[in-house]
Amino acid sequence: MLQKAHEFYNKKSFDQAFELYKKLADNGDSLAQTSLAFMYQRGESVEVDIKKAFELYTKAIIEKQPYALFNLAIMYQHGNEAVQKDEKKAHQLFLDSAIAGVHLAQYQVGLLFEKGIGCTQNYSEAAFWYEEAAKRGHAEAFNNLGVLYKEGLGVEQNYHRANICFSRACEKDIATAYYNLGQLYDGGLGVERDHQKALELCRKAAFGGHKKAKNIIKKLQESGKIVF
Repeated sequence: MLQKAHEFYNKKSFDQAFELYKKLADNGDSLAQTSLAFMYQRGESVEVDIKKAFELYTKAIIEKQPYALFNLAIMYQHGNEAVQKDEKKAHQLFLDSAIAGVHLAQYQVGLLFEKGIGCTQNYSEAAFWYEEAAKRGHAEAFNNLGVLYKEGLGVEQNYHRANICFSRACEKDIATAYYNLGQLYDGGLGVERDHQKALELCRKAAFGGHKKAKNIIKKLQESGKIVF
């Protein structure tokens, strides 16, 4: 029945999906509770009801349902009509979800450890969780891990690994990664210095909305110099 509910949802047959998820949720199925909560949160086949979504996510995490942990963490991270903002609680929920293998949560845990939000700042832990998320294909995790390798934060400084990480993020068209990789080429860090390549990457970053890259391009146009 759960698979059928998922099929209905993926086909946007929300009424049928809602009916099946509710039956399963009422019988204690934690994944159905999570899916039903998501529908309440988004207002799919039902009026938006954040409090009901919160209630269902809370039930689902009794079974440590990974995505319920993640979605509930987001609620605590920002706060809403159902719950007050609690960064420490959010961090713990993200961590539980990350341990369960949710790559989005792994990235968030890395970000929180890097910035010291809801926890003690720990670059080593940040690097560990960015790497876990990156292994599962999270593009921004590759970029952020690259920054840690470039700066030697929580890991031994390694420009070659930074280059690999930034390059993988560029494959997913991450503007900040284009900029970061451009810095390596401009400075000859872990790669042969190549100002033209750096400029090309900076242009891609600027096109992707990277503010600093836009300013650099403007200065280059005004001065005629190809430097960072």
